[in-house]
Amino acid sequence: MKQKKDLQLEQSKKSTKGPYRNFPMVPRVVFGPGSFDQLGEIIMPHRSSMNAPVIFLVDDVFRDSVLIERIPAEVNDRVVLISADKEPKTAQVDALVSQIKEDYTELPSAVVGIGGGTLLDLAKAVAIMLNNEGSSANYQGWDLVHNPAVYHVGIPTISGTGAEVSRTTVLLGPEKKLGINSDFTPFDQVVLDPDLLKGVPKEQWFYTGMDCYIHCIESLNGTYLNAFSQSYGEKALELCEEVFLGDISDSDSRDKLMMASWHGGMSIAYSQVGVAHAMSYGLSYLLGTRHGIGNCLVFQHLGEFYPEGVVMFNKMMKKHGIKLPQGICKNLTDDQFNTMIKVSIGMVPLWENALGKDWAKYITPEKLRSIYEKI
Repeated sequence: MKQKKDLQLEQSKKSTKGPYRNFPMVPRVVFGPGSFDQLGEIIMPHRSSMNAPVIFLVDDVFRDSVLIERIPAEVNDRVVLISADKEPKTAQVDALVSQIKEDYTELPSAVVGIGGGTLLDLAKAVAIMLNNEGSSANYQGWDLVHNPAVYHVGIPTISGTGAEVSRTTVLLGPEKKLGINSDFTPFDQVVLDPDLLKGVPKEQWFYTGMDCYIHCIESLNGTYLNAFSQSYGEKALELCEEVFLGDISDSDSRDKLMMASWHGGMSIAYSQVGVAHAMSYGLSYLLGTRHGIGNCLVFQHLGEFYPEGVVMFNKMMKKHGIKLPQGICKNLTDDQFNTMIKVSIGMVPLWENALGKDWAKYITPEKLRSIYEKI
């Protein structure tokens, strides 16, 4: 299988010629401990009127924290506390947008997401849907958004997903888990404050950090690989190794993991993820498994596709004393397995990146079920 993948990668590099995608990047970013306190100054030029509020979507883990007091909300603004215990849903986005439009006579001046990947994805999706008609489920896919999003700011409080830099906002819809992949999706401004990562529970820190690590492995071993994605992916992988296998201070760990997340997100901007992500989408859709742990649950069984990556992953788990849940697919019915398989196989660009244009010759429903049954 590896020899075949090497041949596919070489063929892909030889045959890839323009036109090339002209992807947008986050135009403004501020990095540094305490930089969160610049948020009011950053937002001020974008306030259009007293009737156009700033909507702050905040992880409710901060409900009783001093962070809430530091949010620069003015009279007509709104701070919405949202649980990140479950994956973001299209119905949740639609409800937030409907409530905002009902309560205000003008569109918000800005939407600010403060939290992990769930809150950042919600903020991106709400900003898009405030200026586009219909349900957010109608925009799950590639380049389906017609109108620019409302000005939106991302402030990660945990690192690894790359949601702060990516052009997608991944949502659970009525029929699928899929991102709104659009040139209008990336944040207009990102604030990277490593101090906000203090106090993250160890397992959550590990699972979210592994999302970044798996981004790197899948990007660097994919048939879509190019010099652009490789340069970011290699740097992100280097930083992940320092954080999860090195002996560094807590302060350095926060700084480096935040940068690993940024570079990991950039590494897939011009390429794609692969097998673990495609299969974890099935777990999330059926069982509500959080994205980071879902990737880990799948990745541990992917030595056939990413042998060196899985070996290093196991070293990282051992070093940090992480024990993955077992038997979560043990009692699933045939229909439930088929649902996961359908969602996973539907992630065609991910499979093409992992195995090339002929991926369907190797990835069958039986193959996927055999892996899911181990989880």
